[in-house]
This record gives sequence, C-alpha cells and structure tokens, in this order.
Amino acid sequence: MNTAKELVLPGDNTNPDLENGSVFFVGTATVILRYAGFTILTDPNFLHQGDHVHLGYGLRSQRVTDPAIAIEELPPLDLVVLSHMHEDHFDRVAEQKLDKSLPIVSTPHATKSLQKKGFNAAQAIDTWESITVRKGEQSLKITSMPGRHGPGILAAALPPVMGSMLEFQSAGQTHFCLYITGDTLVYEQLKEIPKRYPNIDLALLHLGGTKVFGILLTMNGRQGVEAIQLISPQTAIPIHYNDYTVFKSPLEDFKAAVVLAELEDRVKYLKHGDTYNFQVRTQIAKEN
Repeated sequence: MNTAKELVLPGDNTNPDLENGSVFFVGTATVILRYAGFTILTDPNFLHQGDHVHLGYGLRSQRVTDPAIAIEELPPLDLVVLSHMHEDHFDRVAEQKLDKSLPIVSTPHATKSLQKKGFNAAQAIDTWESITVRKGEQSLKITSMPGRHGPGILAAALPPVMGSMLEFQSAGQTHFCLYITGDTLVYEQLKEIPKRYPNIDLALLHLGGTKVFGILLTMNGRQGVEAIQLISPQTAIPIHYNDYTVFKSPLEDFKAAVVLAELEDRVKYLKHGDTYNFQVRTQIAKEN
C-alpha cells in the first residue's frame, strides 16, 4: 500500500479567490495555472524558434515557435507538474534557470533525473498515487493518471509518462478538478479515469500527433476528440501542438474533428500568450 504523501508550502494563503482562476498558455505543454492561491507551472519548455531538442537515440527536433514569455518573466511559483522527462517538456533553460528548491511533481523516472540535476524537492508519484500539497487552509491533491507515450514495445523505449488530476480542495470539498493528459495515446487504461473522476471541470489535451519513424506517439486530432468523448470534461483546451517539427497533426486537424463530432461548445482554443479565465461555483459561494 502506498504511503500518503504530503507537501506543505510556505505562506498562509489567506482569503484565496475560490471563484476565479486562469490558465495562461506559454506554448508546447507549458501553462501557468492560477487558482485557490496556488500558482503552478506545467512541463517547462522555454526554448525559442530554431532551437533543437534531443529526444534520445540520436533524434532531434527543431522548435518552430517562440514561447509567449521568457523564463525570467514567470511569476513566483508554488510548484511544477511535469508529465515526463523529455527535452520539449523540461528543457535546458528550465534546468539552468528554475529555482532548484522548487517542488516538482512527476514520475519516479523523471524525479530521479531531476534530483541528479539538483532539484532536491522533486516528488515522485506512481500511477493512481497521490500527493497532497497544502498552502494555508487550501489543499491541492495531485494524482498520477495512466499514460502511454507510444504503442506496444516502443513505449518501453520512451520515458514513462503520466497524466495528472489536480483537485483543488478545502474543508474536505473539491472546488475544481483539472485533468492534464500528458503525452499519451488513447488506450484501454484511460477508460478507468471517468469511472473514478466523473466530474472533471477542465482538461488540457496534449495533441500534436508526434511521429517518429512514422509511428504516432501523441494524440492527433482524431484521438483528441476521442479523449474528450471518453473523459467527458466540461471544457477541453488543446495544447502541445504546432511547436516542433515532430508534431505532424496541426491544430486544424483537431478543429475539424471537433466540428465533425459536434463538440464545439466543449472546446476553448488558446494561442501562445492567451489566457483562459474560468469561474468556479463553490459551495461557499452558493451559501452566500
């Protein structure tokens, strides 16, 4: 049985705004999430157009976009959620310039690598395992979701990947539930997610249709729609698209599949630098 994991952040987090939150899209799978007094960075990738990432086995990919902001422009962060250790998700800029004391929640594989790089507050969670992050009276429960970064035997040659379920809680009540797919394909184990989490408010979908040697490694447009139909979030936002040369399924593929599936009212689109603002109808607000 897994031991309950807990992380206590400094700061009292007095009177946090529980009714409003935001997602700022930096680019690739990098977003800044603000809600309930927490500021969270995902999959930090701050390389610029023309820079290359190394994907292992001698493979490289060129970035064809710029991030919306430089890493020096980040707000003060509480923690990082990292889906896996690939250079388009945790790049050399992040390695050099992120605060080494910053908590990073990720896979056991990525955590070992991060600790070797000096990130001693890295926290590992296995699939379905959780860590509770506390800041004052507010809690954030992060649970590792299943993910498979490639089909069959190829998955074993790629870094293990996790999706993440973020449940923002106080007084034993979940106010907002956000799912981040990570770099996964749609596969059998994902069917367990809606059984355990039937009320997901927002999902961030890693798309792009990444292909190496012609083999699909991340969801393309069609699979992105399949993920929405399977997970059934109230709102979905595509990220991780059009940024690298290995991304072979442009956002337009996903948009066309969304129209075909008549899901337009469930999807919001962000360009680099755009912010999605969301409102949360908490029980506290309902009682007032």
